[in-house]
Amino acid sequence: MSTVSKYLPFAPATTTAQAGTYLFAVCLFSISFLVFLNSSVSFVITDLIGRKDSVGDLVGTLGFADELVALFACPLWGILSDRLGVRIVCVLGYTIVGAALLLFVQARNVYPQLLLARMLFSIGGAATATMVTAILPSMTGNYGDQAIGNTPSTIDGSVQNSVAPSLDSEATITPATYNGRPKATHTDNNPSTTKSSSSTPRLAGLVGVFTGCGALVALSLFLPLPTQFSRIDGVSQGQAVADSFYVVGGISFLVAYFCFLGLRGLQGEEGKGWRLLLGKSPVSQGYQTASQSDDSEENVVRAPFLPYWRLLFDSTVLGFTDARIGLGYLGGFVARASSVGISLFIPLFVNSYFIHEGFCQGSPNDPSPELKKECRAAYVLAAELTGVSQLAALLCAPLFGFLSDRYRRFNVPLLVASVFGVIGYTAFAMLTSPEPKDINGRGGSPAVFLIVVLIGISQIGAIVCSLGLLGQGVLGGGGGGTDVPSQLDYSHSSASVTADSVETTPLVASRSPATAHSSRSHLKGSIAGVYSLSGGAAILLLTKLGGYLFDSLSSGAPFYMMAIFNGILFIVGIGAGIYREVRTRKQKS
Repeated sequence: MSTVSKYLPFAPATTTAQAGTYLFAVCLFSISFLVFLNSSVSFVITDLIGRKDSVGDLVGTLGFADELVALFACPLWGILSDRLGVRIVCVLGYTIVGAALLLFVQARNVYPQLLLARMLFSIGGAATATMVTAILPSMTGNYGDQAIGNTPSTIDGSVQNSVAPSLDSEATITPATYNGRPKATHTDNNPSTTKSSSSTPRLAGLVGVFTGCGALVALSLFLPLPTQFSRIDGVSQGQAVADSFYVVGGISFLVAYFCFLGLRGLQGEEGKGWRLLLGKSPVSQGYQTASQSDDSEENVVRAPFLPYWRLLFDSTVLGFTDARIGLGYLGGFVARASSVGISLFIPLFVNSYFIHEGFCQGSPNDPSPELKKECRAAYVLAAELTGVSQLAALLCAPLFGFLSDRYRRFNVPLLVASVFGVIGYTAFAMLTSPEPKDINGRGGSPAVFLIVVLIGISQIGAIVCSLGLLGQGVLGGGGGGTDVPSQLDYSHSSASVTADSVETTPLVASRSPATAHSSRSHLKGSIAGVYSLSGGAAILLLTKLGGYLFDSLSSGAPFYMMAIFNGILFIVGIGAGIYREVRTRKQKS
């Protein structure tokens, strides 16, 4: 057992270097670069390029193009990670992000230069965001000699929180590997549900903490950089914005290097690489044991090598056939939209408010102290509001991880988060001023901080709960959905395996439909891609339609849209809970 698994909800096979890289590189910076770009893009348009009109529509169009690219890039990166491995995809993603940030401030017009740079950033950002979800099951599942294959279904349909090895690498199951599985332990709340020392919902809460820290890094360290650079004599506001992008782009290259070093030897990634990408199926060494050479060929089960379209198809079908994964996809829809709603539209709301009030109206190349002071006030207020929101998210992330692990049955934490979202976004849309003080009768109030706190709690609740649901769906723990044997049953026999018989059976030559639904580790990258794809669909609506309505109708329109998204999540969450309860009672009867 590794040291990190003694204190944190990681699998025993996860090394300290792998856990540290996942938390401090992949999770921490997966959102920080996106938050920085979304929070700075309106200032790039106004302070660097010099456009002062229709900024909302321009920002919305850039965001729309970003997510349009992500709609294709997210599932593609997910599928590629099931072939190349998550390590290579992480390195490629952060390298592309760094290059895009450097190119972003070379643009001298919105179309096509800034648009192309934003699309390049989207390609890299899609890889980094998708890998947060794709790596999560590998960090909590039991791979290798200690957990080959899937544990049997219990009385109520739940299964142990373990993962079958990646089926793309033709993992084998032999009597020795099966008999070496860890013994199940029972929880106090449900004796029929088995549970290992690792916990996907709790790790999802930890992931939420680090993504929240990443947002705070962007807001407290990255976003104030233009303000710091502008204090230098002779540096214009536009040049200060450009210098900040150079610094942040360099940091992205460093993160890529750390991922290259720290994610080596990740469990469940054996056999993946460039050969597998080209359709060549190498013999996996990750799951071999000394006794395998003594087993005859008929005593070995080999999982099939699935084509790319099948990986994407099966992952999409699971959203309609498994309640956990379907609700996880919808939670990702709201979570990704909420992240952009906070990082993009709150700063845009502040920037637009200051310009509307007659501040920060000068030329982008004007180095006058008065103009810098006015523009700096907008930067500071935008950073304060988004920072308070992300701080609240950071503090509540472990709480949501604990509650979603403890109360899996009715998804109560997810429902509470959606209610906070409806209240918070509706209240923000109704603000007359985003300022925390009523300056010169403009209508500011300290209540704005309470509002952004509710928004931050809503965001992190959707992120943590949706990641936990997806992790449970991939690992096969907790029940909650129907199976699709036609797509996901890879057994070579229809023989059933009962919970009692497998304890004494030395060989698992096939899996029954009752347990086939837990064999989803080969789909973890593809499921992560569809998860990001669902979030991208929400952002498409929010950025383009929200940006257009921001200019033409009301500055509160994007926030009303977010309130509607959270309302839909609440209704579907209640429906999923009722469906699961009815289905459980039918199974018991």
